[in-house]
Amino acid sequence: MLTAMSIRDVVLIERLDLAFGPRLTVLTGETGAGKSILLDSLGLALGARAESGLIRAGADQASVSASFAPAGGHPVHALLEELGLPGEEDIVLRRTVGRDGRSRAWVNDAPVGAATLRRVGALLVEVQGQHDQMGLADPAMHLRLLDAYGVPQELRQEVAVRHRAWRAALERLQQAEAAILDARRDADFLAHAADELSRLAPRAGEEDELAALRHRLQQGEKRAEAIASALSELAPRDRRSSGPAASLRAAARALQRLLPPGSEAENPAHAALAALERAEEALAEGETLLSRLAAEADGDPRQLEQAEERLFALRGAARKYAVPVAELAGLLDTFRARLAALNHGDAEIAELRRDAAASRARYAEAAQRLSAARQEAAARLEQAVNAELPPLRLERARTFVSVTLLEEEAWGAAGADVVRFLIATNPGQPPGPLGRIASGGELSRLMLALKVVLVAGSAVPTLVFDEVDSGIGGATAAAVGERVARVAEGVQVLVVTHSPQVAARGTAHLRVSKSVRADRTETQVHVLRPDERREEIARMLAGEVITAAARAAADSLLHAS
Repeated sequence: MLTAMSIRDVVLIERLDLAFGPRLTVLTGETGAGKSILLDSLGLALGARAESGLIRAGADQASVSASFAPAGGHPVHALLEELGLPGEEDIVLRRTVGRDGRSRAWVNDAPVGAATLRRVGALLVEVQGQHDQMGLADPAMHLRLLDAYGVPQELRQEVAVRHRAWRAALERLQQAEAAILDARRDADFLAHAADELSRLAPRAGEEDELAALRHRLQQGEKRAEAIASALSELAPRDRRSSGPAASLRAAARALQRLLPPGSEAENPAHAALAALERAEEALAEGETLLSRLAAEADGDPRQLEQAEERLFALRGAARKYAVPVAELAGLLDTFRARLAALNHGDAEIAELRRDAAASRARYAEAAQRLSAARQEAAARLEQAVNAELPPLRLERARTFVSVTLLEEEAWGAAGADVVRFLIATNPGQPPGPLGRIASGGELSRLMLALKVVLVAGSAVPTLVFDEVDSGIGGATAAAVGERVARVAEGVQVLVVTHSPQVAARGTAHLRVSKSVRADRTETQVHVLRPDERREEIARMLAGEVITAAARAAADSLLHAS
């Protein structure tokens, strides 16, 4: 509900802060006091058209903020989430208008456009006035209101589920038909491509496997070359070259000439000869180890070449078909499926068409039951609303709830119906749309009658009536007041009224007045105490001179309410 409103520099209002409670708040005051300024200010916060004429004389801009406390789970929370706006327990709508006519808007301090402000505001407040009808006058709302009034939710959900199933079946059919059309158009290409990729036979992950194998083989090749190089240094294949082993043997033979028989122990050359012998043994051992390593490293010389050829073939095919190598296997499956569709497509299409037709039939059957339920609810709604009209001085008027079948292309998750609330204000007159047939006062009272019956189906927590009692009095005004109070039992209601019978029904009473200070006219709002309410209602009954009889009548109205 609306909890507070702050107004700055709007027409005759310089600074005004108001708090609102639940149920029924009435606003009274003499004509021209500024009641319409309050409604214009609220409209500005709700996203209505901004005009520089709203700015108070001498001010640079006008600003209005309205605070709301919607219940948990209210649709406005989902809308804020959808729009990416801050979701808080309280929702504050704020608007400013400058002298150049430009306006700025915020929702919970997040800047938004006027259209977004209107979307949020429409879920929080509904205004019913003589000249500005919203909510019930909008045909887009009629189906939802009728459903909320008397159509089982389970039936509506069943229609929505069957509609989704029908749409899914149609989508599968359309996709299959498009696939076959594409396959027939590209039959030669598909056959060639499928054959080429089949011969290539790509596997998932094969590129990574081949790249790792090639790297390993390349490293092994480098290792074998290093071992071979080392062996060639130890044992050159060129007989003209002497390796280290031959050099060691030659050195040993030269030293042995320095060692006469029997003199090894005493000869100092013995240690050098022993070292040469150890070196020759170590060299022989190193050659043996290298030969063993060379034998182990000796792989298939064609393996690296084959791995590279396979890798290059895969990458060439990937470039040709403009896909990553990893997707070649999937592409082959796609080509094969499209070719298979050519062979089996007619049977598949026929099956999908049967499925779509069956889904449509199931939807149509549920939609027909929903239409029947709506026709029944429409008759009950007509009877309930028409019963409210005579006390509101609309005894010659009749409302009609029209439920008609849409063309098939317009069928949707909500069913196959279009719902319209119509009215005929005089006998013999053909019914027509609410806003076109009824006059301003008639339309306001008609909206009140509809609201009395439909209040439970509205998700909007705050309802504003602007002079719903215009042009009536006596018993009719009392009937209006009684019905406004009934509506206020379900939602918060703000009503601008000149009728004491309506004002007496208020849970809270605000008196709007204007005064002149320092040659400036200002609009003020005063929250009335019980004794002040009595005086205000007496003034509404008697005029400027309040008599004892008027006070007595005011007491009677207040006690009756």
